[in-house]
Amino acid sequence: MKKTLVAACMLAASLFAVSANGSKDGSSGNAPKYPTGNLDFVAPAGAGGGWDLTIRSVAKALGDSKLVTVPMPVRNAPGAGGAVHLATLQPKKGDTRTITVYSPPILFFNLNGSSKYGFRDTTPLARLIADYAAFVVKADSPYKTINDVMDALKKDPKAVKIGGTSAVGSMDHVQFLIIAKAAGVQNLKAIDYVAFDDDGATQVLGGHIDLFSTSLADVMGLVESGDLKVLAQTAEHRIGTGKKGEIPTCKEMGINATFTNWRGLFGAPNMPEYAVNYWRDTLKKLQGTNEWKQMCENYGWDNVYLDAPEFKTFLEKTESEYKAVMADIGMLK
Repeated sequence: MKKTLVAACMLAASLFAVSANGSKDGSSGNAPKYPTGNLDFVAPAGAGGGWDLTIRSVAKALGDSKLVTVPMPVRNAPGAGGAVHLATLQPKKGDTRTITVYSPPILFFNLNGSSKYGFRDTTPLARLIADYAAFVVKADSPYKTINDVMDALKKDPKAVKIGGTSAVGSMDHVQFLIIAKAAGVQNLKAIDYVAFDDDGATQVLGGHIDLFSTSLADVMGLVESGDLKVLAQTAEHRIGTGKKGEIPTCKEMGINATFTNWRGLFGAPNMPEYAVNYWRDTLKKLQGTNEWKQMCENYGWDNVYLDAPEFKTFLEKTESEYKAVMADIGMLK
């Protein structure tokens, strides 16, 4: 009788736990149906940049593979290199609709003092891809190699005007300064950098800047058409084939530095567990689809997927590394 009573109690406790959690793995059986209605996919910058390309590619691959069947309209929310959108996320605590893309700037603009918010004020969902920095000039530029640019800056830090689509002290700016420092340029703070909210390629084509610091995937169309020339890219190795495969690395040019532009997806602060679990599961499945594999191949992205817990650990570690780099080049606030 006693054993029967104990067994009954254990069974009741087990059933209660399953009922409360939905299953033994902790997923929520009481969670609302999700997703429903339109989602809100956001590129926190203007059209034509890396965030825009990434979030649109994710939405298309999710839709084409039928992993997500609700509408996923993409909107652009530019401002201060992504810091404005991050601030607008803060009143949306617990929101389940907003999915946004970020990359190193979500660390940079907190470290450089341009925003009091950072990745801890979001819900990290997954790291997806790695792209690499590219240093681009118009086809008839007097600068034929990245070393020509660095030699000019060593003589006069105002000699070359640099532009990018991230804010001062953020990714496009800092990635160039990291390479310039490794090349032996001394007065990094004196280098002119101009930030644009929208496509910086038109700025270099129009002669408003001398060199566009950007991501490799963003400019390959204009490189293949012959309008732009990439002087160097920041991977450890050459990327892709054809014109892309012809672009030298900074290391090949004698500059011993690299820079990886990872990109990942984030939700609003305090996103509910049922929504987080949905995206963790869905984004993991995305990695195995032909649609996503083709996207990565088309744009020369390295697939560097990390699930949410590992992504959070990566962000913490990378923040520490960036902090040291930015202090070294005088950009840490």
